[in-house]
Amino acid sequence: MVDVIFAILAFFVVATAFLTRSRGLPVNLPTAATSQAQAQSMPVVTIDAAGNLAIDRQPVQFEQLPAFVELKLQPPNRTVAIEADRAVSHGRVVQVMDRLRQIPNVQLAIATRAGQP
Repeated sequence: MVDVIFAILAFFVVATAFLTRSRGLPVNLPTAATSQAQAQSMPVVTIDAAGNLAIDRQPVQFEQLPAFVELKLQPPNRTVAIEADRAVSHGRVVQVMDRLRQIPNVQLAIATRAGQP
């Protein structure tokens, strides 16, 4: 009986791990007391601590960023989330935001963790 319960528990633990899906690379996001969850799906541009870029976990060069993001946008949603590691310089984040603003009618969202800064 204990073995059956342990097997069921192990199944649920493993199954739950597959239900949570992260679209970006693992980064140390800054915290914000006013952060809000977004229900809509959107492309995620990740800037890791070294300043490297990825779109939905796929590495991309800075020059190619608008073209790759444009392919990921699903009408009518024109929102792109930016996940920047807290160690990334503000200048690098602004460069990425400026490059993304070249896409017509794009809206940008900054990813944070909920909590006190």
